[in-house]
Formats: sequence, C-alpha cells, structure tokens
Amino acid sequence: MVRVRTGYDCDVLVIGGGIVGLSTAYAITRAAPGTHVTVLEKEPGPARHQTGRNSGVIHSGVYYRPGSLKARYAVRGAAEMVKFCAEYGIPHAVTGKLIVATDRAELPRLHALVQRGRENGIPVRELGATQIAEYEPEVRGLAAIHVGTTGICDFVAVARRLAHASGAEIRYGTRVVRVDRRPERGVAVLTAAGDVVRGRVLVNCAGLQCDEIARLTGDDPDMRIVPFRGEYYELARPELVRGLVYPVPDPAFPFLGVHLTRGIDGSVHVGPNAVPALAREGYGWGTVRLRELGSTLAWPGSWRIAHRHWRYGAGELRRSLSKTAFTDAVGRLLPAVSEGDLVPTAAGVRAQAVLRDGTLVDDFLIREGPRAVHVLNAPSPAATASLPIGREVARRALNAL
Repeated sequence: MVRVRTGYDCDVLVIGGGIVGLSTAYAITRAAPGTHVTVLEKEPGPARHQTGRNSGVIHSGVYYRPGSLKARYAVRGAAEMVKFCAEYGIPHAVTGKLIVATDRAELPRLHALVQRGRENGIPVRELGATQIAEYEPEVRGLAAIHVGTTGICDFVAVARRLAHASGAEIRYGTRVVRVDRRPERGVAVLTAAGDVVRGRVLVNCAGLQCDEIARLTGDDPDMRIVPFRGEYYELARPELVRGLVYPVPDPAFPFLGVHLTRGIDGSVHVGPNAVPALAREGYGWGTVRLRELGSTLAWPGSWRIAHRHWRYGAGELRRSLSKTAFTDAVGRLLPAVSEGDLVPTAAGVRAQAVLRDGTLVDDFLIREGPRAVHVLNAPSPAATASLPIGREVARRALNAL
C-alpha cells in the first residue's frame, strides 16, 4: 500500500547518494514495500566521494571495540556484503589480510588485536617472522596476524546496484540549499535549481556535509565534520604484493596507517596517510574553500586535536609533502619498494566527526530529531557495514512515519 498522501512528494526523503544513503533506501523499501523513497544527490552519479574513493576493502571488524556499532556492523556487514556481491554478480574476493608488527613496541598492540578479534568472533591466526613469507614473500616483520574474513570488492558497483534494487526515485545533480521542517507535518527542501521536494521524514546521509544538513534541518549536532585527506599511490610493481598488508594501528586514532591493498582489478594501492583537508571535498592541497576552512578553524575541537596530536599530525604532513618519507613508511613493511615504484593516484577525504572537546568520534553516530534521522559519523568501515547501517537507519525512519 502506497503511503504518500496529497501534498507530499515522498514518504522518506534521503539526502546523500553514497553507499549508506542508498543502502538506507534499499532497506526501507525491503522492510515496508510501497513506501515511496526519494534520494537527492548533488553529484551527477552515485558514490562520488567516500564510497568511491577508498581502498575497496571489506573489513573484518578486527580493529573495533567489542560491542560497538562498528564491531557489530562490520562483522555482520562483511558477511552480508560478500553475499550481496555474489548474488548480484559484483566483482569481489575474500582474500584475508596480514597485520604486521615491524617494531618491538608494536607487539603488545598486535597481541591486543588478537584478543579483540576473538572477542568480536573473528578467526585470527598468529604468525612468527618466518611465517609471514607464506602469505607475502616480500613483506618483513617481527610478527603478524592473519585475518581470513577480510576481502575486497567494487563498492561503487554495490552502490549502483542498491540504487537500482531499491526502487527509489534517485535525483542526481540535486543539491539541497534549504530545509523547512514542521514537526507536525514533515519536511520540505529547496534545491539549488529552485525545486521544492516534500517528504514526511528526512534522512540525512550527506557524509562530508552531514553536519551542515543537520543544522539546516534545525538540529544542533554538537559535532563538526573535520575533513582529513588520505593520499594514495599505486604500486608500479604490483607483483610485490599478493593481497592486503597493514601495519599495527595506533589505537589513539581512527586511521589505520599506510597499507598495501591489491584491488579487485589487480592493481595495488598504497596509502592512505591522513592530513587535514582545506575543503570538505579537498582532494589536493590546491583545493581551498575559505568558508569551509573557516568553519573547521572556528570549531574548538579542531584546535584541541591539533594541540593534543601535533606530533602525529607532523608525521602525516611530512609524508604528504615528501615522497621519500612516504616511501620510508612503506619500506618498513615492504623493503623492496622504491620511490620509483610509487605512482600518484586519486585521493580520498574522510568525513571525521569531532566533538567540541576535540574527541575524534570513534564509532558510527546516528541521531534523531523531529521527523529526521541524521547519520553524523560514518567513515570506514561504513562501506563494509552499509547493509546493517542502512537497516538501522531505515528502522528509525519508518518509526518516525
């Protein structure tokens, strides 16, 4: 039974055509057939930002705090993503990955990951230095763990399939400039083209712009998106790497460090680092948007991050500005690599939510307001976890109906 009534263009109006927004549309129409969903995406096609600019890894969930949304949704989402890709013929592979300690100081953190993986229900194999070569002959380390459930896929193809399978009305090239919410009635959004679209409930999956959309709706998200650019290289000698190789991450940060990823097309990506972007869609140092930069600098949390983590940030900045420094970081894992092996390729920007006190939000963050559901922190592993995230957002949106 169709829910739309006179005066509304749709039941649920989703802002954002990345993988989370499209998964939400898919989940709504699966859970409540006949519900009319409209997705507004400012780009000319789906998955043009975080979804389409990551390393394509289906994450196992080994890194994330047991019981957190990231842990639960990544473990569940990884299995569901593999099944979804198989069902729809989307290129994918379950490759497994190595997490490698190259310094003695990293060994306690590596052992902690073993315990965390087991608490999250993930099979993990511990490896000594000589056993690493069984998986990666060119990789060197003191110890490693092998995580068998990690995989790779084409997330852009997944997003396209979700868009098609959802049956939602997808309006590309449609940028939202104003939101008028009336709790007793619904929401109306004004687009840059001057069109008005009315819905009973709004779902904000705008990624890099999600806090802006929340404020346009009239909700104070009490966080800001601080964009971090991740720069990648492609390996000119892909035969050096068989699969996926990661360093041991620093638990103080949500970034996984410079890693090596053999993609579904056979190419090997190296990266990313994590440097502040000068625009929300600032994929290079030459892209500066003063209003967005001013918003970042005006947020107290930005300065608290800088004060607290300046040493870490200085190292990331050095690797951004110096290819030699970047090569040295890679060389800890892959000694055979040289500067000539690294060919620059497309960068990505992480939409990282930061609280007023400078805390980097380390879990998925979903909040509700009258007639609205806001996804306010959904960086990696959100692509992996997109199917369960979509169901949770859909549940909240349908409740609001």
